[in-house]
Order: sequence, then C-alpha cells, then structure tokens
Amino acid sequence: MAITIGSGLPEAGQPSRSTRYQFILITLLSLNFGIVFFDRNALSFLMPFIQPQLKLSNTQVGMLVSALSFTWALAAFGIGKLSDSLGSRKLLLILSTVAFSLCSFLTGIAGSFALLLGARLLMGVAEGGIAPISHAMVAAEVSPERRGLAQGITQNFGSNLLGSFVAPVLLIAFATHYGWRAAFFLTGVPGLITSILMWFMLDEPQQAHASHERQQKKAKLGDVLRDGNVLICATLSMLLVSYLVVCWVFMPLYLTQARHIAPDSMSWLMGVLGISATIGSFAVSYLSDRIGRRPVMIAMPFVGVILPLSALYFDGSLWLLAVLFFIGWGLNGILPLLMATVPSESVDTRLVATALGLCMGTGEILGGVLAPSLAGMAADHLGLAAPLWIMVGLTVLAGFCALGLRETAPARLRAAAQHA
Repeated sequence: MAITIGSGLPEAGQPSRSTRYQFILITLLSLNFGIVFFDRNALSFLMPFIQPQLKLSNTQVGMLVSALSFTWALAAFGIGKLSDSLGSRKLLLILSTVAFSLCSFLTGIAGSFALLLGARLLMGVAEGGIAPISHAMVAAEVSPERRGLAQGITQNFGSNLLGSFVAPVLLIAFATHYGWRAAFFLTGVPGLITSILMWFMLDEPQQAHASHERQQKKAKLGDVLRDGNVLICATLSMLLVSYLVVCWVFMPLYLTQARHIAPDSMSWLMGVLGISATIGSFAVSYLSDRIGRRPVMIAMPFVGVILPLSALYFDGSLWLLAVLFFIGWGLNGILPLLMATVPSESVDTRLVATALGLCMGTGEILGGVLAPSLAGMAADHLGLAAPLWIMVGLTVLAGFCALGLRETAPARLRAAAQHA
C-alpha cells in the first residue's frame, strides 16, 4: 500500500537551508507574528478603558473585533494566493508589517466608534496576509520532521508571549498611567523594527522561486477545495477562532463586570493564557510530530471546555483560577496544526499559501467576524455569561469535527507504511 506524505516535503535536488538560517527564520517570523497579535489584542485588553469613554455598547464592541476579522480574512486568502502566484513572499511580508504598524497609530487617534471601526478595518487588511506567508516560508525551508514544531513556534510562541501575556500586563499598566491612546502609539513601534530586521536577514524562500518558474505545471485552486483535510481544517478554524476571539473580547469584561475582579488582577489572569499558549507552541506541536496530528487535534478542543466553565463557576482563589485558565487555554496549541501544518502536508506544494490562506480566512470571516458580533448581541440580551456558554459549545463541536481528519504527520505515515 503506497502512502504519500503531503506537499510540504522538499523537492528532489532542492538545497536545504542551514540550521542557523532556519533558526533565524523561525525566530523573526515568530517575533513578527507576536507583534501582530500584540496590536490585534490591544483593543480587547484596553476595552475597559475605551468602552466608557466612547460610550460603546457590547454590540459595538463585538462589531469592532468583527471588522478586523472580516478584512483579515479577505487579506489572508487574497495575499496568500498572490504570494503563490508571484513567487514573492518576503516583500509582501515586509510591506504588510509596515502597514499594520501604521494602523496602530490610527487606532490611537480615533475619537468615535466610526473612526475606530475604520482603523480596525485597515489593520485587518494589513495583518491578514502575514500568517499564510510566514507559514509558507517555514514549509519551504524547514525539514518535514520538524515542521509541526517549527510552525507551532512560528504561530504560537511569539503571538502568545507578546499578544496574550505581555500585551495585557504592559498595555493595562501603560493605559492606567498615560491613557489608552498612548498605549496604541506604543504598539506601533515594534513592527517597524522587525520589518527592518526581516529585510536584511531573510531571503526569498527557495520553493517560492521554483513554484513561480513552473507556470506550465500550475496546480488548481479546485485541488485545494477538494481535499477533505483542508475542508475540515477550515471548519475547525472557524470554530476555534470564534472561541479565541470571543474569549479575548468578552472575558476581560466578564471578569471585571460580572465577577468584579480588579483590572490589574484581570490582566494577570488573561496573561496566564499567553503563558499557556507559549508553552503549548512547543509541547502540543512536538507531541503531534511524535504521536500524530489527528489524536492531538481531537483531544485538545475538549480540554478547552475547562476555561469558560471555570470562569463561570469556580469560586476559589485567583491562583487556582489561573491554573484552570492555563489548562483550558492549552487548546491554542493546535491552531498552527489546523491552520498551517496539516493543510501544508495535504496539498500540492505550489498551493501551500493558498490552502493556508483558505483555512485562516475561513476562520476569520466566519469565526472572527460573526462570532464576536453574535456574542455581543447575546451579552446585551442575556448577560455577559452568554459569550462564555458560546465558547463551551464551540469547543465541543470542534472536537467531534476533528474525528474526520486523516493523519499527515511524516513519522506516523512512515511507520504505517512499514507495517503495511
């Protein structure tokens, strides 16, 4: 029985990158994606300051997050496909980084809901293409045996260390002393720095050139849409992005307004999520390289039920609540698998960024756009506990959906081939 490993494998005769360059590549891409999420999550963490000053309803809060997710989704698919067509990943990545940094400054000067909405729409356009391009670069330059770990670090390490841990602690402290507008001015600087570093330290991926030079052998978008793994990953992305975004937007409000937890304590509880996902970027991805993608992606959504239920019902110390938050947020570790690793191992190498953009874009446009708006309306009508119950339902659905995945981990496929 022939068992093939997906598209992420290096092509015959393709020179491999040095270990040093691979380390630099993953470090810079992870740092850059971390800054993306630092900027993206800043609005949610600062919402307890922004909402009363601009007199925003919970529905408007959800709409602000939905707006960014909508344009993020369009950019994720459009720019990812463009990078496949042009064979130019590095330049598009740097231009996107500069653009989202400038959008942070625009958010800081917004004085009304309409202006804030416009700034977030622009930021989504700028940020959406960064993830599919980054993962396509990793798939082209890193060996298949380490792909899960490499893509886990690229997507989760920086984004959660900076976006989920450093962001709430630093931004809330900064906003307390200098105001929320100054905090947005602070978020715009790091992206400009990483864009300079990437310009001088990264090369155009080798597979991007190879893909561009083989126009006569172009793969078709329909090949992506016909792959069962891609469709399941897109569905999981929709469900779990909804879970993440609803948590980022409404958990700070629930903890401060319903549980009456002080803003500084809330910031540390939210920061625990960043620590959990940072560790998960190594642990969960590494585990999937060893035991397979499928069992990990089935189990972790059910673990995610712990987080909203503990926020709703646990009455013990904040330290123990933080431990439960840490465990529940472990599901974040499978996001790189469903958005990058499994799709890149399932489709033709020339359509990797397109497949990744489809999975990420579907999650953003259906999960990131609809979920926060619906959760906001539910919160206005049923109370702030409603978004947390939505989170519970999303994780249960995701766990059952993952049962349909086929295994793609190279180590597991080789073992299966040997026993066939």
